[in-house]
Amino acid sequence: MNHLFVLLGIESWKPVLTALLLPPVPFLLLVLIGTRIVLARRALGWLIVSLGVAGTWLSLCTGVGHAAEQVLLNVPHALSPDRIRQLKADPQARTADAIVVLGGGMEPLAPEYGLSNLGRTSLERLRYGLWLSRETGVPVAFSGGIGWASSNQGSAEADVAARIAAQDFNRPLKWIEDQSRDTRENAARTMPLLKRAGVTHVVLVTHGWHMPRSLRAFTEAGSANGITVEAAPMGLAIPGEVALLNWVPTDTGYTRVRNALREWLGALLGA
Repeated sequence: MNHLFVLLGIESWKPVLTALLLPPVPFLLLVLIGTRIVLARRALGWLIVSLGVAGTWLSLCTGVGHAAEQVLLNVPHALSPDRIRQLKADPQARTADAIVVLGGGMEPLAPEYGLSNLGRTSLERLRYGLWLSRETGVPVAFSGGIGWASSNQGSAEADVAARIAAQDFNRPLKWIEDQSRDTRENAARTMPLLKRAGVTHVVLVTHGWHMPRSLRAFTEAGSANGITVEAAPMGLAIPGEVALLNWVPTDTGYTRVRNALREWLGALLGA
């Protein structure tokens, strides 16, 4: 499917089409259809409306998001402390390994800073990647340009990440890839860059829900460049909320459900 978008020259449509396929849009359509049918077939119409309302409610619940991640996505485990110590002890890790952090969105202008800033998702990934680098001594690369969904035509996400890494964390990035617009391009553009630098092993950092599709893309690109890829997912913690809150609509539930469904849909369509 991704190749079809490229062939037709409509890659920029992907964020819009994805948004229309994900909740709550399908369930809102059910409500509209049901209210139309109820005029002619009352029982059927109310059934469809009820399904739409129930679907909208459930698509906003953290419990459904967690279940969707477990059922639809094969999320790898986090790097263990033992594995981190192994990376630190490897004498070749500082020259043959790289930690690759994937971008997840940015703010073209954050008024409180007066300049561009990373979005929450990107900042969380960057922080973990820099922490992992401090623990292991492995240098960091950041991959992210200006995404298809962004109207920003200014700084690339990797450039913003480089500034924040150096100024706010005091840990400069070693490599930046600032031309990619989606996950497949992250892999296709980053791996040749690292190959030229002599890297043979990549530790890939992104959120757990994003890791299965990212790992597939980077493994494919790595095979073509003689680079092995190891998953280092983050953001895997289970929220410590009262159990009842898992089944009432929340912004966290909405985000988790959409992320899981978007990644599953992207993998299904080969994006």
